[in-house]
Amino acid sequence: MPALIRHIEACNNVPGFAPRLPWRIEGQQVGWVQPDLHRALRDFPRVFTVTQEGAELSPALTTPAERTRALAATAAALAQGGFLRIRRELFDVRPDAASASLAALDRGAIPAFGVIGQGVHLNGLVRRADGLHVWVGVRSPHKAVAPGQLDNIVAGGMPAGYAPLECLLKEAEEEAGMPAALLAAARPTARLSYILQAPEGLRRDILHVFDLELPESFTPRPNDDEVERFELWPAARLLEAVRETEDVKFNVNLVLIDLFLREGLLDAASAEGKTLRAGLTRGL
Repeated sequence: MPALIRHIEACNNVPGFAPRLPWRIEGQQVGWVQPDLHRALRDFPRVFTVTQEGAELSPALTTPAERTRALAATAAALAQGGFLRIRRELFDVRPDAASASLAALDRGAIPAFGVIGQGVHLNGLVRRADGLHVWVGVRSPHKAVAPGQLDNIVAGGMPAGYAPLECLLKEAEEEAGMPAALLAAARPTARLSYILQAPEGLRRDILHVFDLELPESFTPRPNDDEVERFELWPAARLLEAVRETEDVKFNVNLVLIDLFLREGLLDAASAEGKTLRAGLTRGL
């Protein structure tokens, strides 16, 4: 397999949704559930209508707030049964990224229910006479996911009620001590997607990518327990790390491949470039 495409293939390891079954709200499909969870939902008849074809949230729950409360109680019970892990952060439940939220669900239940999860990623760029440099974060060795691996300067999941830019501002302050004034120049540059079967369930993720040109005088500082330190890397060195190693967090590889294509470090017009570009939005 060509070196870079392996990262896209690793993030798109689901050949089809079977034997998962659809989960709907108001007739709109919002997720996919495995057969064991599908069977377990029969224990919550006031919340779910379960048939051989799938599961539907009860039509008696008519507002997003009512659905959110019912789903919270259900998720707590399912966590006791080992189906998911409660993370105490709500994510929106939507049939697609552009639709209105129909409910909110604990972040730990999002992959168990196969719901779209959205996040933001920021490329922190410094242009020097010797070429483009990129700020990377070295993740804490204590992180449950990708400990010690390389990350973007800012990245995080998008909580319920947030738009991408709002989420970026929140995450930038929390993770890297970046003030809102500095983020004013951030530009939305890509929307990437993938469908990944992970240990926690089905990840149908959409990544909203931003670029920010940073002055050489700015140095990010770890502001929480997410990142151990930040390092400024030449883009060519970072491309080599993506191409030759597994040192970069799995989905950050996709964000960086997109950056390299846009910045001309990879030839977007080549056969490899076209294959990579097509793969970066495979989950949409």
